[in-house]
Amino acid sequence: MGSIFAALALQKLVGVIERTSATKKQTQEKFDIVIYDGVSNEETLRMISATETARSYLKYLRNLAEKTDIGRLTAPSLLRLAEESVELNDGRSRFDGKMSSDIWNDIERMLERVSTGFAKPSKLSCYLVMDPNNPTSINAAMRYWGCAIQSGAHISGAFGYAPPLSTESADIIKTKFSPLPSAIMPYLSFGSPIDWDAVVLKSVGEDARLVFAAERNDTFPSPVTFDAANKSVTLFMPGFDKSEIKLFQYRGGSELLVEAGDQRRVIRLPNSIQGKVGGAKFMGRSVVVTMR
Repeated sequence: MGSIFAALALQKLVGVIERTSATKKQTQEKFDIVIYDGVSNEETLRMISATETARSYLKYLRNLAEKTDIGRLTAPSLLRLAEESVELNDGRSRFDGKMSSDIWNDIERMLERVSTGFAKPSKLSCYLVMDPNNPTSINAAMRYWGCAIQSGAHISGAFGYAPPLSTESADIIKTKFSPLPSAIMPYLSFGSPIDWDAVVLKSVGEDARLVFAAERNDTFPSPVTFDAANKSVTLFMPGFDKSEIKLFQYRGGSELLVEAGDQRRVIRLPNSIQGKVGGAKFMGRSVVVTMR
């Protein structure tokens, strides 16, 4: 639950769902950039995926409220709890004049907008940092790339830290993490005072700035690609092997649940692809799931 509250706190700062409240007395501060410094990589990924987790809780609460006797009795309290948790009321109740099903739908749509907002590079950009001369560090960065996709985030670039003039290190990152924009971070020696002007202005610093300024383009692999003709779904999942990926289906085959690492991702399938999983195979860094 802590990850969910962290996600909602971050939403207040970056305005993921681009909604402001005219009734709130306090003014919302505006920032050019907000840097989120999490406890760990895993905790940050859980924070990003928190809205999807909240949607799972919401489905459970709704099922409890609509299909059990005790749920129907406590439904008003459950609705108010869900509404207050995601701050939908803007200082006024949304219960007035609405059916309970409408309120459940409102809450679910709001959480979906937050999830979509976290996936926008203009709202939340994530970067991989590694030692290009250390295979373990490279493998960890590759796995975090896949975990970030699973959590619903967008990786915008990759950085390596290496000794100065290490062109071989730069080539390693470009080869391993293509098509992500990449650069070697400026080398800092802490044995003497750091000349920050030289660090920022020299060419290697310029490369790093270009990565931050890069915009997403068509060469970036899409996390999910649907192929209606072949009735298949292609999932871009770098850093995982076949044994780590589990596929489940919900709601009569209209949703595909992908479990990898400690993240779960729900993918809504188009009508033309809905059905049972017929098979799955790896193709490069992607998993192709065939439906039948």
